[in-house]
Amino acid sequence: MEWQRSWRILAGAITHFNRDDGWAMASHVALSTLLALFPFLIFGTALASFLGADAFADTAVHIVFDTWPQSIAEPISREVLNVLTVNRGGLLTVSVLAAFFFASNGVEALRVSLNRAYRMQERRSVLLLRAQSLFFVLVAVLIMMVISLLLVLAPLAMQLAREWLPWSERIVVYVENWRLIVAAVLLFLGLLACHRWLPAGGRPFRAVLPGVVVTMLFWIVGASLFAAYLQRFSTYITTYAGLASIMIALIFLWAFPI
Repeated sequence: MEWQRSWRILAGAITHFNRDDGWAMASHVALSTLLALFPFLIFGTALASFLGADAFADTAVHIVFDTWPQSIAEPISREVLNVLTVNRGGLLTVSVLAAFFFASNGVEALRVSLNRAYRMQERRSVLLLRAQSLFFVLVAVLIMMVISLLLVLAPLAMQLAREWLPWSERIVVYVENWRLIVAAVLLFLGLLACHRWLPAGGRPFRAVLPGVVVTMLFWIVGASLFAAYLQRFSTYITTYAGLASIMIALIFLWAFPI
């Protein structure tokens, strides 16, 4: 029967998750992601400033944090913006290059977890893997730079649309909610790319698409429930005091790692 088949799939997934240290892998990805977040944004801001994309910092913060519940994202994004306003001089400085390298550690953590999930053993060169991780970081920064440049022109384009195409008013209203839409699309495409190219062993997009869709659904539902819990029942602030925002982010990333 269909329900028996669904139960076997669910039971197999839970067994596989526990057998392959899923809880430990989730902790590894959560901590590595949080540690890589600041270096990634620091490197991206430095590169964007060097290339003239001055709106990168604000755009990147929204793209990264708009998919998080507001109660989790707001205190961290505020600190991130404070960090990104610090002048770091030129692009090719030791601190910026170090940030570029450390940002790739988040990609490496995700690779290790995906290899464990797909039950693959990594046989590729360490140098090749690190180069791939750095490439992922660079591509992500460049994509956010392009988006930041396009968004500078967005208000003008919307104004022209209102003047010359009055019937497009409803569409423009929806488009103005670009931040969440862009963040969700980039998250989906990033998941596809990570599942396709990061772990060992090739697999087509059609093989990873169902898992990515399920991940996105679980992310949306889980993030909404976790945000509701924080608003009604959480005692993190009284428990962790000034560390509350970091602890909340770690627990969120651990519970819903992507």
